[in-house]
Amino acid sequence: MRAKTVLPAVAMTAVSMVLTLAVVVMWLGTAVPWPVALVVGLGIDGGWLATLAYERRLAAQGDHNRAVTAVGWSFGILAAGVLVAHALTAEESAGAWLAVAWLPIAAKALWLVHSMWERTALTPVALDAIRGIQQEARDEAAVARARLRAEAATEETRLTAVTEAGARVARVQAKTAQTLAGAWSTLETARAGEETGRALTSVTARVTPGVTPRWELPVWGPSEPLAARSLESASALTDEALDVIVDEIRTSETPALSYREMATRFRAAGYSASEMRLRAAWKRVVA
Repeated sequence: MRAKTVLPAVAMTAVSMVLTLAVVVMWLGTAVPWPVALVVGLGIDGGWLATLAYERRLAAQGDHNRAVTAVGWSFGILAAGVLVAHALTAEESAGAWLAVAWLPIAAKALWLVHSMWERTALTPVALDAIRGIQQEARDEAAVARARLRAEAATEETRLTAVTEAGARVARVQAKTAQTLAGAWSTLETARAGEETGRALTSVTARVTPGVTPRWELPVWGPSEPLAARSLESASALTDEALDVIVDEIRTSETPALSYREMATRFRAAGYSASEMRLRAAWKRVVA
């Protein structure tokens, strides 16, 4: 991994130094003897290389010196300036020389990238630990997403079932209410009809002569619950007393009353007895 950043920096540095030396010798060789131009070129490249080596040494020790870094960048800018000046004064291929004038700055930037990589580099053990943590986090996130999706699907199914059940109950209630309303309308029509009134009067006149009872509709709606009590309270009639009362009511008219008429008068008189006991008493006195 280290070679991926250091090799481009070394290659760019070598190309930049060779190019700078060649440009200085060609450019200054026409004005001064070529050994002098060679010394100037080597001086620029040597200063650039010396400051770079010292920076690398400090980086290996985990240290940093701003003055050394400034000197190194100064040599890089000087080399780039020489290349730009040569390109501007060249009579031929000025554009080509100007196009490579950025190489010293580029080489310096590559060494900066390499130093940043070294400061953030981790050991294989640390990298494996980080990969394991990341994989564990991804697994937990995937499980959480799957759980949420499953819970959402379950809740949607439950809500759909509840909604459908509620709709069925509402339809049944509406249908029942409609049926009851129709039956109630029929009862009210029968109650208000003249023919029905005369028929009811003819039925009830034998029991209550001279009285035309009013047929009241049963109550349809909320009703008050009766207090809990025993059908046979403490003051219930004995069988002998019940037989006497039933016989008196049955024979109070001629001909004798039917069981239903007797039961109606029995309860109208304020007596209390269960239907089972009242029928048993009726059977005893009739027999």
